[in-house]
Amino acid sequence: MVQQATESEFTLDTAAELAAAERGGAPIVGRSPWFLAWRRLRRNKISLAFFVLFIVILVACLLAPVYAHHVAHTGQNTNHILDTVKVNGKTTPVTSNGGYLNKQGKPCQTTDTDCKLVAVLPIAPTWFNAGGKFVLGADANGRDIAVRMLYGGLVSLRVGIISSAICVFFAVLLALLAGYFGGWIDFIITRFFDLFYAFPVVLLGIALGAALAIKGISWGPIHLASGDVWIPTLVISYVLIPYVGRPLRGQVLSLREKEFIEAAIAQGASPLRIMFSELLPNIMSSVLVFFTLIIANNIVLEAALSFLGAGVQPPTPSWGTLISDGQTLIVTRPWLSLAPGIAIVLTVLSLNVFGDGLRDALDPRAKVRVEH
Repeated sequence: MVQQATESEFTLDTAAELAAAERGGAPIVGRSPWFLAWRRLRRNKISLAFFVLFIVILVACLLAPVYAHHVAHTGQNTNHILDTVKVNGKTTPVTSNGGYLNKQGKPCQTTDTDCKLVAVLPIAPTWFNAGGKFVLGADANGRDIAVRMLYGGLVSLRVGIISSAICVFFAVLLALLAGYFGGWIDFIITRFFDLFYAFPVVLLGIALGAALAIKGISWGPIHLASGDVWIPTLVISYVLIPYVGRPLRGQVLSLREKEFIEAAIAQGASPLRIMFSELLPNIMSSVLVFFTLIIANNIVLEAALSFLGAGVQPPTPSWGTLISDGQTLIVTRPWLSLAPGIAIVLTVLSLNVFGDGLRDALDPRAKVRVEH
């Protein structure tokens, strides 16, 4: 039992002894901020559940070649217009002549309100009743939608993740330079940010994506042909740099006036060492949150640009191009557009929920009771 100490005798050691006594004699173990953040994140079951959902979607897309070759037995751009498939033992053509059809895909009279002229009617979803072929049906060219959606998800996730990494890298670099040096460097970088704020992101992405999709990129050692997936990747990463860099610049400006930065300068630390050893670790939590949330934003932007013809170019599939291809058959085969749309919703929702949970976990003001 710790004896009661008078006010003059009270020290940090006495405080530690009193705290240990209240905990039943268990020693007090110091925890790093990252450990506390992991503890907070681990207790957020909803956030972790949505993160697992994102991992499941990512793994499913990564296994697209396995599914295509060993289950569906077709490629992402293989046409089956004249082929047939057995569904529950019945031979069914992959594509058939259309005509005037209603919403159920049945012949109708031209005087009916829901009657529409359809040139080609692809097979409906077989739901694994055809041995894994055309699980989600086919498009107007007889291509397997399930295979194309997995490959399209691989392209959309690749564009979203790589463009986010490029965007965050340059945003952090510009924010450190502007916030630390200030002066004319800060003025130039801030005007660069303001220039992009003058244009809506989607309109700027359409303008750049459409121009580069036609002519390609030929700049020094970089040569990208029109239709290359790297073109929308670079366009998306380029237009979103200010939206990440400007908030980070504000944090660097605030940290620049702190005592530990002045102490590092007094000790003779170089600007490069101060930026990457002192400032960068203090904004890393914000960088991680931005990176998670910007992936979701870039996936939606890629889908929008691809839908409008300024992103991923056919025949390369992506979730945006699949929605665009399916809109012509939205009445008779709505699943052609619904399937990639649902995939986008689930992916973006999982990333946003996990990003919110990560932001709360990295908040140093959050109250957490650390247990042994």
